[in-house]
Amino acid sequence: MNNHLKALRAERGWSQQHLAERLDVSRQSVNAIETGRYDPSLPLAFRIAELFGLPIEAVFVSPSQN
Repeated sequence: MNNHLKALRAERGWSQQHLAERLDVSRQSVNAIETGRYDPSLPLAFRIAELFGLPIEAVFVSPSQN
């Protein structure tokens, strides 16, 4: 699943470690989500969207829309 996580994180000047701490996940998990090697669970995806104050569709792109 494609996402805009890296760009959103960069806009705020957050490191992967900072984002990981705010989400209570590992830095490696953040990296894997950003690079598309790992799709987050639905609860984690919602936490990510809420952290950025965005709807989930603004962070994650549906595979059918690629």
